[in-house]
Amino acid sequence: MKLDRNNILTALFILAIFVFFWYGNHNFTAYSIRIWETTAIFLMLAASYNLINGVTGQFSLEPNGFVAIGAYVAAILTLTPAQKEAMFIIEPMVPWLAHLHMSFLPALIIAGVVTAIVGFLLGFPVFRVRGDYLAIVTLGFGLTIRVVSNNTITITNGALGLKGIASYTNIWWCLGWAVVSMIVIMRIVDSAFGRAMKAIRDDEDAAIAMGINTLWIKQAAFVTAAFFEGVGGGLLAHLITTISPTMFTFFLTFQLLIIIVVGGLGSMTGTAIATILVIWGNELLRVVEQPMNIFGLHIPGIPGMRMVIFSVLLIVIMIFAREGIMGQKEFSWDWLFSKLKGRGNNA
Repeated sequence: MKLDRNNILTALFILAIFVFFWYGNHNFTAYSIRIWETTAIFLMLAASYNLINGVTGQFSLEPNGFVAIGAYVAAILTLTPAQKEAMFIIEPMVPWLAHLHMSFLPALIIAGVVTAIVGFLLGFPVFRVRGDYLAIVTLGFGLTIRVVSNNTITITNGALGLKGIASYTNIWWCLGWAVVSMIVIMRIVDSAFGRAMKAIRDDEDAAIAMGINTLWIKQAAFVTAAFFEGVGGGLLAHLITTISPTMFTFFLTFQLLIIIVVGGLGSMTGTAIATILVIWGNELLRVVEQPMNIFGLHIPGIPGMRMVIFSVLLIVIMIFAREGIMGQKEFSWDWLFSKLKGRGNNA
């Protein structure tokens, strides 16, 4: 009975989100909708990253590499043969890719699957090390992907990148994939696999002693994260409509790392809250870069000032809430009703 009640409330909550954005799609400005689209994509990327970093406790720095793979695969599959012929002016595209063309949804799924396969193959060597060494190895992977995309001119068009990508990504694609990724990841976290991931995070040697196959559990988290990061890359490519190797630097991974640390390592609720705060906070602080008059004092616009203020706010959060906004806690309907019931009894 309790499970049915919680599922119904969760379904109603998701429905309310879609109704809110249906209203917003007709009444919000195009700028606001674009920020919400970016927020939804980053929510999917951050939740995926939190699965491997926060839930499984593996300090990995690979997201920019996986996002780049997904973006290139999805873009190559949706570009028409005529666009590829006109775009590859240095060297023609390899024939087996030049004539490939498909619609958006299968391109996104293939982008996720290809990225997941790369994640699966990458997992065997990288999970031979732990801690800081794992971070260094996965950081090298991201750098390698950038170098490869710069030099495989017959596939990625090198430094020129891919332009004229169809603008398929809209609020519904972003919201739909964000909801699907959150449901899948939270189901995994609540399952036996999720408990094994948390056991590895808390004490990997003890988990091995308890008979947990830590390599395959870490692989499961890594491949799941890679799939959704690949899909997120595809959504990002079709939102911006142009991609190049310079887009997928370590700064992208750094942004996701900030989100999951601020939200709380291991908490998907915290990830959702932190994604909204970071993405919208970053945009709202643009006002401090504009010239302004305060009590008759003219202050010229200072480019980059919002990043300074944003960094100070992050430092304050880290000082006064070291475990992030939610720590490792999750929102639940049972928690909400227990609070409401307690307040009613006190009244």
